[in-house]
Amino acid sequence: MAAPLAPHIVTLGTAGGPRWWAAADSGERTGIATAVVVGESFYLVDVGQGAGRRIAQAGLDLKDLRALFITHLHSDHVYDLAGLGIFGLYALQDRAGKDPVRILGPGNRGALPPVSPRAVVRPEPLAPQSPTPGTREMFETLMAAHATDLNDRILDSLKPSPLDVFSAEDIEIPAGIGYHPNDNQTPEMDPFEVYRDELVTVTAILVEHPPVAPAFAFRFDTAEGSVTISGDTCYTPNLITLAQGTDLLLHEAIDFDWVESLYGDKTDEASRAARDHHYKSHTSVREAAKAADAAGAATLALHHLVPGHAPQAVWAEAAEHFTGSFVLPNDLDVIPFGRQR
Repeated sequence: MAAPLAPHIVTLGTAGGPRWWAAADSGERTGIATAVVVGESFYLVDVGQGAGRRIAQAGLDLKDLRALFITHLHSDHVYDLAGLGIFGLYALQDRAGKDPVRILGPGNRGALPPVSPRAVVRPEPLAPQSPTPGTREMFETLMAAHATDLNDRILDSLKPSPLDVFSAEDIEIPAGIGYHPNDNQTPEMDPFEVYRDELVTVTAILVEHPPVAPAFAFRFDTAEGSVTISGDTCYTPNLITLAQGTDLLLHEAIDFDWVESLYGDKTDEASRAARDHHYKSHTSVREAAKAADAAGAATLALHHLVPGHAPQAVWAEAAEHFTGSFVLPNDLDVIPFGRQR
């Protein structure tokens, strides 16, 4: 049997954005998801639309999944979470009760975000009884919504409950750093450990992606190299702290010319609010390169590209502002971050 490849990532999905993109708007890119592959095992970071199908297309076996890490709870990062729970129990049923797959992500926000100053009439929030569920509650609620199907499988076919196959957990933010979901989303802080096994150590840090909070970036350290995944963020010093000396930095990027083409001439409140959001919450190509340089990353790869159909030249600008190696991946590309064997 061939020796396993050095540690690497597979860009399962490289597009960002909470919508069903038309074919002309997404090209071949699907929703954001990344596999971190170490030896015979892999870890997922985010599960955007199409992640389940991309896992199979990448030649990964779901039984080798060790854990899922969710950067934040925007829909384009968790769209396939329900599918993972419902369909994953078939490949992972042997893990039920004794070695469940851990799902680690943000906890309950604890407070609704402020209403946009563009609002003329104050909007009413959805689900006021629980308007900001965290990862654990989200997963359990998704499974409860499919209880008719799942109870058929559990009672008639003797399949395990997905709540025994998966263990959804809220990442606890370190105490005493001054974090607040509205007033101080990204206090200066040190990275903190959220997961460890014999293959990887995973650390996290808060990044700036208002209004969602908390939002995390993750770093995977192995014996042979490291990869840091930014999640969604504007240019944030905490991300640079986490990514210091990393072998590979996957950083989000947005084309602000595209944002202007959508909203620049609009005067209605919703359009202006959407434009505001993009500028305060995302990173330009140039600033992604700046962050990678400040971190001393060996290689920069852009992903979570908005829009997915933008010409490659838009993203290739990063190479002009970054002193290391630059990669512009497509879906299902393999990028090593460890010593080659």
